[in-house]
Formats: sequence, structure tokens, C-alpha cells
Amino acid sequence: MDGLFDSPDPTGPAAAGTPAPAASSATALTTPPPPTAPLAVRMRPRSLDEIVGQKHLLGTGSPLRRLISGAGAASVLLYGPPGTGKTTMASLISIAAGGRFEALSALSAGVKEVRAVIEVARRRLVDGEQTVLFIDEVHRFSKTQQDALLDAVENRIVLLVAATTENPSFSVVSPLLSRSLVLRLRSLTDDDIREVLVRAVADERGLGGSVQVTDAAYDHLVAVAGGDARRALTALEAAADVVSRDADSTAGNPDAAEHPDDTEASDGTENPGTEPDVPVVDLADVEAAIDRAAVRYDRAGDQHYDVTSAFIKSIRGSDVDAALHYLARMIAAGEDPRFIARRLMIHASEDVGMADPTALQTAVAAAQVVALVGMPEARLALAQATIHLATAPKSAGVVSAIGAAIADVESGKAGAVPPHLRDAHYAGAKKMGSGVGYRYPHDHPDGVVPQQYPPDDLVGTDYYQPTDHGFEREIGARLGKLRSIVRGVRRRR
Repeated sequence: MDGLFDSPDPTGPAAAGTPAPAASSATALTTPPPPTAPLAVRMRPRSLDEIVGQKHLLGTGSPLRRLISGAGAASVLLYGPPGTGKTTMASLISIAAGGRFEALSALSAGVKEVRAVIEVARRRLVDGEQTVLFIDEVHRFSKTQQDALLDAVENRIVLLVAATTENPSFSVVSPLLSRSLVLRLRSLTDDDIREVLVRAVADERGLGGSVQVTDAAYDHLVAVAGGDARRALTALEAAADVVSRDADSTAGNPDAAEHPDDTEASDGTENPGTEPDVPVVDLADVEAAIDRAAVRYDRAGDQHYDVTSAFIKSIRGSDVDAALHYLARMIAAGEDPRFIARRLMIHASEDVGMADPTALQTAVAAAQVVALVGMPEARLALAQATIHLATAPKSAGVVSAIGAAIADVESGKAGAVPPHLRDAHYAGAKKMGSGVGYRYPHDHPDGVVPQQYPPDDLVGTDYYQPTDHGFEREIGARLGKLRSIVRGVRRRR
């Protein structure tokens, strides 16, 4: 399962600040962590078979699979949200390389620490031992710090595995990009997160069956994870700890449990196969452990459609506060931010249109922030776009115009293109009348000339009807003049 461990070892060379850091061997990476280690660390994948998700990077013959299986050697930039497996991938690559693993964090390491690791790696290479250097948050390195890596990466003194949550095209220097494979990791799906959780509950490295988890509790853990496996496991561990402590307390005080054989969880669901001596993690336990109430929102059910509908209609109705409320419900429930961004782009044209042409620009920009930055920061851009659309003047002119045009086409009003507008860039075109008589608008001082553009059957047809809302008020006044000049005749309708 991927995506649990995107933080380097705090005891590594960067944290210690030593000029000649001691690295972990690749074999040491396979040593089981102590039982006191966080659940996310204990459940770290030990092989390709244990990785969940990232199928697009782990297909047969893919560069990442070749690296992890030891069939290739290259420096890699892993780009993706937190908890998607960047540190895990680095560990597996190091194991495959059979070398030494060094971890630096751009939050604490400087050029001195980078050069110290490279110098040690250079000495190891003389003895035939490869060093894998993992740098977390590489986008936080300055240009000087990144430049310090170039020679070592190019000459393969180190195999660099760098992780970043930001698009490396904007945050990593070009020479380093050109020397590395850039691989984008995706957020885990809900099914991926559930698989991670179920495995952690049963696996001896994890909770070893010491608790059972209800479906409602799993659903909430998946929702709060937001595609981050480490976050999901941390929440699970906290909830399991709560119920385990309560169970220990109850065991020490038999009178505290009046109904020890109850098989119904506090969230109303049955605990399948519950044994009397196995504590059950239910929805209330998860809510209490992470101090976050479950949002009643099923991304595949009625709540999804109801909240989405209310969000859209609040924007259309210019109620910015209601629109923000429904946006918050979608975000809190873990709705895919790309879905929200798509709805905003659609309604920028559908509900605002030319009454405020900048609304679509704002919505598209918000979608780009979602793609380039990701959550949780992207929620600010989504909120900004929501506020813009909700407070903008409204017009359905775009919808009406294209709807009317399509209706005419579908009803058979698709006459021949006027000869003077036809393509004339081929031999014999003029003999057929194509392009003959075409008037070039830019030859006229006003840039507009009388000329027929639509087929004969549609001359004088008005599709676009601007309102007097916002910018369309100016468009309406200009449009009337344009139509009278272009047509040079009275409009039919």
C-alpha cells in the first residue's frame, strides 16, 4: 500500500547535522519497526505486492516498477499529494539498489548537509556501494541547494529520489529535471484507503485483530483521509486506542458493562462476527478520537446530488453564503475537488456568461489550482470562484444562444455556406465561385462591413439575446449596431 510515509527519518543526517552522516543499509530498511512505532510506520509496504494504488506507475515494464524491482537505475522526482507513497517508493528503490539509504528534509537541511552526504556517497562508490538519497519537500530547496546536487546526480554518485507536493516544473531547476524521471503519484481512491485500513486491522504488524471496525466507522475514516493513507491510519490508530483503553477499563470493573453480549454498535449498525472480548470501533469512537463529526454525505448517493444541486442553485440565485455552506459540506465530506471545479466552470458560462466574462476565467484558474497545488490549499481558490460566481450579475444568454442554434441545426436549417465564405485556398476554387466577393473586414476603418455570413435560410436570425445585467448591457448596445451594419437590411426576427 502506498502513501503512508512521506517524512524522512528525523534521526537522519539532516537532523543530526553531522558532516559525515551514517546511512542505513538497504537491508536495515526491511527490519520490522518496534511495536511502539506509529501504525502508519508499522504498515509500511515491504514489497511491490503490498503497494495499493498507483497502478498507472506500476504497470509491467514501467520505469518505477523497473526501479523498484532492481531492473534499472535512475534518479526520480516523485510528485504527488501527501500520503501517496513517496517515501515508501524511495525505500523500495533503495532496497532494490542494494545500497545505502540517506534521507534529508528540505525543511532542515542546507548545502552543507547535501555536500556531506554526497562526499560520503563518493567514498562508498569507490567500494562499489551505491547510495540512494531521499530528499523530502525538495521544492523548498533553494536554487543553490538544488544546483549542489547536479554533478552527483549526473555522474550517479547518488541515486536521487526527491519528493514534492508541488509541480516540479515550477519548483525544481531545469537541469535537475532533465537528469531525473518525473513521476506523478495520484491520491488514493476510497477503495484504496479502505483496503489499507482493513489490512491494518487484520495484519500482525498493525492491530492484529485486536479490534473490529464497523462499516460506518470505516466510511468516516475513508472520508477524513482525503486520499492520504497515512492520515487514515493515524485516525484508525487513535480510535482503536480509545476503545482499547475503554475495554481495559471495563475489564477491570465488571459492573460497568450491563450488556456484555450486545452486538449493536452505537452508530446503529451490527458488528459482524463480534466476539465479546474484542473491542469494536464504531462511528462515535472515530468522531471522538479525531474530534471531527461525520458529514452526512454519500458521494454515490442522494446526499451527493442534493448538496451539489443546492450548491449550483445557490450560485444561480446569488446567495453567496448558502453557496459557501454547500461548498464547505462537499469539502468536509471529501468530495473530489476536481468535480467541484468542473461544476464551477460549467456554471460560469451557464449562469453568468457574458454578464461577467471574467467569471469563466476565475473558474478555470480555480481548476488549475486544484490540479497544480491540490488540497487543502486549493479550497481557497474554490471558495474564491464560488464567491465570484455567486455575486456576479447573471445571464442565461449563452445557454439560450447555443441551444437555439443547435435546435435549428437539428431541425434541418443547415443550408449551404455562402460562396464568398467558402475556402479558396486550392486550385480551381475561384472558378467555382469560392471566395469570390469576400470583403475583408480589416480593410474597413471600423473593422465591420455589410456581408452575408449565415446560410440563406438563417439570414436575420438572432440567437444571442443579451440581458441588461452587468457587462451584457454594453454588449447589447454594441450588438444592435453590429447586426444592422453586417446585415445591411431589416432583421426578420
